[in-house]
Amino acid sequence: MPDPRKSLLLRLSPELHAAIERLAAADLRSVNAEIELLLREGLARRGHKLPAAAPVRRGRPTKDG
Repeated sequence: MPDPRKSLLLRLSPELHAAIERLAAADLRSVNAEIELLLREGLARRGHKLPAAAPVRRGRPTKDG
């Protein structure tokens, strides 16, 4: 099944990327997951609540698919 998420090219200053990378590492997240979290938090502060993100399936696929 194709990934329903949208791809986005994002240009960041090296300083901003490094700061996000440090935040992500502290919480054991990828930079991509940290950016998504920061965007969701920013939207929530502005009154735009989104449904919780579906958890990403990790690990080895099951035997039945």
